[in-house]
Amino acid sequence: MEAPPDNHIEIKSPMVGTFYSRPEPGVEPYVRTGSRITPGKTLCIIEAMKLLNEIEADKAGVIKEILIENGQAVEYGQPLFVIG
Repeated sequence: MEAPPDNHIEIKSPMVGTFYSRPEPGVEPYVRTGSRITPGKTLCIIEAMKLLNEIEADKAGVIKEILIENGQAVEYGQPLFVIG
C-alpha cells in the first residue's frame, strides 16, 4: 500500500480485533468518505475479546479514504482511515 500524501494522516488500529463501521446492523455508519470529523468523534468499533471498543478521532479533518471493510479482522497498527 502506498503512503498517504504529506497533508494526509492515517488513523491506525490501536488493537487486534474485528472492525465494525456502524454501531449495529441496519443503521448508518459512523463515517463515510467525505465526512468531516472532529476530535472525539467515533469513527468505528473494534471488537476485541468480546469487548466493543469505540475508536475516536484525535484530530480534525475529512475522511479521504476508508481502508477496511465492515466485519474484517484488523491487526495492531493497521491503517483504517486516511484523513486530510
